[in-house]
Amino acid sequence: MFGIGIPELLIILVIILVIFGANKLPEIGAGMGKAIKNFKRATNEPEEIDVTPKKDDEPAEKK
Repeated sequence: MFGIGIPELLIILVIILVIFGANKLPEIGAGMGKAIKNFKRATNEPEEIDVTPKKDDEPAEKK
């Protein structure tokens, strides 16, 4: 896993815990989970095609 072992992961987790605090970690985890879920849904959905006709708002230039 990218050359990161258990000791490095523990150090990273401790630093995150110190920076954000124990109360914010569940909120951060939930936000990350929602972001990953939305990203997966967006990559799996077919692209929507807009078939509405475009209107020309500008009059044609007269020369």
